[in-house]
Amino acid sequence: MAKSGPANQRVEAVPPDALWGRLGAALAGDAVVAPVRPGDARTLAMLRPDVPVAEPDAAFIVATSGSTGEPKGVVLSAGSLRASADATHRRLGGPGTWTCALPTHYVAGVMTLVRAWFAGTAPRFAPGDLAGLAAEGAGRHYLSLVPTQLFRALDDPGLARRLAAFDAILVGGARLDEGLARAAAASGLNVVQTYGMSETCGGCVYDGVPLDGVGVSLDERGTVGIAGECVFSGYRLRPDLTAPVLGEEAGVRRFRTSDRATWSDGRLRVLGRVDDVVISGGVNVDLAAAQRAADAVLGPPDAGGLVLLGVPDSEWGTRVVAAGTGRRTTEDARAALRSALEPAALPREVRTVDALPLTASGKIDRRALRAWWVG
Repeated sequence: MAKSGPANQRVEAVPPDALWGRLGAALAGDAVVAPVRPGDARTLAMLRPDVPVAEPDAAFIVATSGSTGEPKGVVLSAGSLRASADATHRRLGGPGTWTCALPTHYVAGVMTLVRAWFAGTAPRFAPGDLAGLAAEGAGRHYLSLVPTQLFRALDDPGLARRLAAFDAILVGGARLDEGLARAAAASGLNVVQTYGMSETCGGCVYDGVPLDGVGVSLDERGTVGIAGECVFSGYRLRPDLTAPVLGEEAGVRRFRTSDRATWSDGRLRVLGRVDDVVISGGVNVDLAAAQRAADAVLGPPDAGGLVLLGVPDSEWGTRVVAAGTGRRTTEDARAALRSALEPAALPREVRTVDALPLTASGKIDRRALRAWWVG
């Protein structure tokens, strides 16, 4: 059982590649650790290592970005991390060896190390392109990926065979395209689609079913609320950001997310973010739903499809546009999508990019695309 950290604990900023070496101290309550990339001045400024940590049982502070792109520090307790790791192992069939192929300054990478720690196994590491990846040795083997990694891996038959040797591959961080999920299954991969965020110690809903000890509720707008031990303790030195989203009921923390969802056959189906709904010419456009429809017609953006965006426009309020790496014209795109999208959701302009910008965790960086568009 992790103990509460001592009073006036300071934040210890460590390089991501040194995180494993400080994991035990953090989980034992002897340190509050924050993985920070060398030269990341913005995250260091947010952390304020000189200011004591007030949250009880704090173990980690993981940086995440809000709607402005400014980093926020998500304070995770040792108890939350243990609860998340234990629930994951129960769902997957028991502890095993975890391979880390994600950046360890973000929660998905951090959690592969935390799960390995509580499993009593040494983590293995693989590069983002999964070169040299293999599930070797006795026992169960687990891996976490983002959809982009999975998509690229399936183009390499040898790599796909090696992936099939893993007992489970957690895929999160972005929506998993249904076609990609089917292709993975056809290649013999046991893919588990996860939903969660830094504030819930990463994935807390697997294949639409909450992990043990996790409560998921939807309000009248379909906004997702998550309750349980896995929920974070607050944003570092930002009570103004914490208060609107974090509450407590009967001693259980509850986090109000920015996501919309519905229940379908007893499984949570995430529809998109609350701010994915834009108004274009007086008509509500659900960009997340429109993106799914576009993917079904054109393929996902990784396979030459388009990324739909909402950008400011003096005439329409918000104008729906699209960007992609293919050589698709506006006219071609609108013609292809006309039967799948309502008129207000059809892109009014399509631009070509050499490569889609990605966040450090491998997701398409829509914020960067919008900034490039409005230039």
